[in-house]
Amino acid sequence: MKTKELRELSVEELNARRRELRQEMLNLRVQQQSGQLENPSRLSLLRREVARIETIVTERGIAASKAA
Repeated sequence: MKTKELRELSVEELNARRRELRQEMLNLRVQQQSGQLENPSRLSLLRREVARIETIVTERGIAASKAA
């Protein structure tokens, strides 16, 4: 998902997406340890997307605290 698409989601949707991605990362790490991982670059892509989501959530939290 692109950053622009992520910014359109609510915080609850972002948190749900982050949970899904972390679960997928866990599954891929298990596959990697057992030697069954076919696409190792998928792990880094997931890590980046999780970081994007966390950045957006943090930015919104900072903006909300400044508004209050």
